[in-house]
Formats: sequence, structure tokens, C-alpha cells
Amino acid sequence: MMHLFHETSRECSRVTTMRYSTSFSSAINLLHKGLRPHIYNIYGLVRFADEIVDTFHDQDKATLLEEFKKDTYLAIERQISLNPILHSFQETVNYYNIDLALVDAFFCSMELDLNKRRYDKAGYDKYIYGSAEVVGLMCLYVFCEGNQQLYDQLKPYARSLGAAFQKVNFLRDIKNDFESLDRTYFPQCDFRNFTTADKLAIEKDIQQDFDNAFTGILKLPMKARFGVYVAYKYYLSLFRKIKKLQPQTILEQRVRIPNYGKAMIVAKAGLRSQFNLL
Repeated sequence: MMHLFHETSRECSRVTTMRYSTSFSSAINLLHKGLRPHIYNIYGLVRFADEIVDTFHDQDKATLLEEFKKDTYLAIERQISLNPILHSFQETVNYYNIDLALVDAFFCSMELDLNKRRYDKAGYDKYIYGSAEVVGLMCLYVFCEGNQQLYDQLKPYARSLGAAFQKVNFLRDIKNDFESLDRTYFPQCDFRNFTTADKLAIEKDIQQDFDNAFTGILKLPMKARFGVYVAYKYYLSLFRKIKKLQPQTILEQRVRIPNYGKAMIVAKAGLRSQFNLL
């Protein structure tokens, strides 16, 4: 009956993804069915760690995160955990032999969220790498299905895509990060005096990440390409919407893409795929 435990654990990661991110889960559903569970497994781990540092304000976050981190490594070592999120994650890590240095970097960034409030350029780059780029690299292990040469070729592009997603999240969530969590990720930015020049500089950097990421998406295996492209288009649409706003506006509201807009993105992406434009 061990297969039932595996399936139940994977289902917990899938439900976690769907509850926390409808956009991301809908993009995962466009991947080849053999890849989907593993991407859910990765997202489940990432989501729970992020939840500890961002949400559990009445708890001892440092202790919870340290315990979660230790349990993650123990699950990977033992190849089993009674925590279904960790069990499904270890299954993916062990199946694809994902480099544990990526897991190390991820938890390092989560630990920074416990106390770090302001970042210089070096700290910002380190945080982006651990919180987002390594997640893209974990997913790339899945997409490449053991092809190390392809993985090495696509690493820079996966990092750019992860960075673009995270930086767009930062722009979208400035209000909550600054007012509720007292965090300022973008270096040399004072959100009490957030200028057009500040916003344009951030947007230029994000656009470079998107441009580089697109080159890599076109080189992905067919099993992964369409789903990743749709996720890319979701975030690019969100980014373009943010670009149209004044600095003060994004300090006052959280920008979203409505459901009909997401449906249009999928439809247009489907046409591009049908005509071999991806």
C-alpha cells in the first residue's frame, strides 16, 4: 500500500499549489502529465517555508523554520517523511538527484526573511538567487529529465525566469512588504519617496530577465515548453500592467490579472504552439 501514501502526499502538494496560486497551478496543468506531480512537489515545499516567514506572526518563526529545514533534510536522507509535503518533495529531489546546494540556498533566503529588512545590491542578488532562481533550477531538473548537458545549457535562462517572477512579485507586493512586513527588497529605494526614476530602473532590470528567459524557454523540451511559456506570459502581462501605473499607485494597491485575461493568455499561447511558433 506504499503507493497510496505516495499518491496522498503528492495530492497534498497539488492541493497546496492550487489553493495558494491559481495562476501557477493552471500553468503546471499545461505541462506533460508526467512532469506535473514533481513541480507540485517543489512548489509545496517552497510555499510552506514562505508561509512560515510571511504569515505565522504569532509563532516562533525562527524555530518553526529551523525545524522545517531539519525535517526537509531528514526526509531527503531517509527517503520518507510523515509530513506529506516533505515526503513528496524528497521524492522529487531523490528521483532527479537535485543538487542539495539549491535547497541550502533556498533556506538561506528564507532565514533572511526572519530578520533582514533592507538590502544592498549584493544582499539583494543573494536573496533573489535563493528565493527564486534556485526554484527555477529545481524545476529545470524535472524538465530536463536527467539530461545534464541540457540542464547546464539552460541554467542561466532558468535563473533569469525565476528572478523575473520574483522581482515582479516584489513590485506587485510593495504595499504589503513595506507596510505590513517592514521589508524593502529593492536596493537603494526609499518607498516613502518612490520616484518614477526608481520604478523605471527596476523595470529595466526585470525586462532584461524576461528577455533572457524567453530565449531559454524556446530551448526547453516539448513536454515543458508550453506550460512554462504560459507562466512566463502570465507574469509578463502582470509586469506590463504594472509598468503603466504611476509609482504611487503600486504603493496603494495590489495589481492582478483577471480570470478572463488569464484565459486569453492561454488561448493565444495555444495558437502560437499550434502554428509551431514556440
